[in-house]
Amino acid sequence: MPHVRSIWNGAISFGLVSIPIKVVNATESHSISFRQVHLDDGGRIRYRKFCELEDREVTTGEIGKAYEDADGTLITITDEELAALPIPTARTIEIVAFVPAERIDPLQMDTAYYLAANGVPATKPYVLLREALKRSQKVAVAKFALRGRERLGMLRVVDDVIAMHGLLWPDEIRSTQEVAPDATVTVRDKELDLADALMDTLGEVELTELHDDYREAVEELVAAKASGELPAAPPAGERAGGKVLDLMAALEKSVRAAKVSRGEETGEETGARTGGSAEVTALPSRRSARTAPKEVGGKKSTSTAKKTAPKKTAAKSTAKSTGQAAGKTAATKSTAKKTAAKKATAKKATGKKTAAKKATARGRASA
Repeated sequence: MPHVRSIWNGAISFGLVSIPIKVVNATESHSISFRQVHLDDGGRIRYRKFCELEDREVTTGEIGKAYEDADGTLITITDEELAALPIPTARTIEIVAFVPAERIDPLQMDTAYYLAANGVPATKPYVLLREALKRSQKVAVAKFALRGRERLGMLRVVDDVIAMHGLLWPDEIRSTQEVAPDATVTVRDKELDLADALMDTLGEVELTELHDDYREAVEELVAAKASGELPAAPPAGERAGGKVLDLMAALEKSVRAAKVSRGEETGEETGARTGGSAEVTALPSRRSARTAPKEVGGKKSTSTAKKTAPKKTAAKSTAKSTGQAAGKTAATKSTAKKTAAKKATAKKATGKKTAAKKATARGRASA
């Protein structure tokens, strides 16, 4: 690998087998880097290293390492003293165990490296370790020293190359106790079913098809300004965020959107499934309907006339029924009055006849 610069040379210790290797970086950053400049004149802003005691700039060769004690005391440590420490992994990647890949927590994974065989004699043992890892379907846990400290690593096979992932030590992983959500929150089965449906709809993705949209936008911006053009205005998009008021509705909407984006369901099908047109028309409130201005010209709309006609018919029907009821009541009262009058007349006539009979009887007696 002549075009890739190695950052570490040593050997893999595999029992009594030693495999000379070179370590190269397996990843590279494509992030756009910026320089700090003086806005008034565009001059570069640089950082200079000054000694606090002498108040002067010092060169790289004058700078060393020191450990700061709890009371602020600086204890100088030289590179020679560090190199003389009895570290067995100073130039060796020492394999300590072979474990299933599931045993490695992804939180521990750090920087990735490729391990290349260093020279022809290293090819045979290198291939032996590579094939042994493939057949066992395990990964190797190893210790190694890099940049002045001992580290933990995991060896696995990538294509036909042995790759090594730097691992954080277990005590470097923070606890999740203070980050976990409230344990009293419950999730309904329907919500889980919708979440499963959304996961199934989104499906899988080819990771090679994913790219950095932001970096591409920055590159286009830099190219436009370098050529003297005005940068294009970014499209006004709807910003995501805010509270999810209805989790079920949000999940259902996400499932429909995912199906449409994957071509499994068209917008027309979505509208048909929801009961017709997908458009939503806002209805006026009662208050706005009452305060709506009248049309100019004295003409009433057909819809208003149609709506008013049933109301008038209903009013006439109600009035008619009310009048009939009132008429019946009045007729009943009139009949009752007539009956009472007849009774009174009959009573008076009976009284007159009785008085006449008494008078006649008194006249006969006196004669």
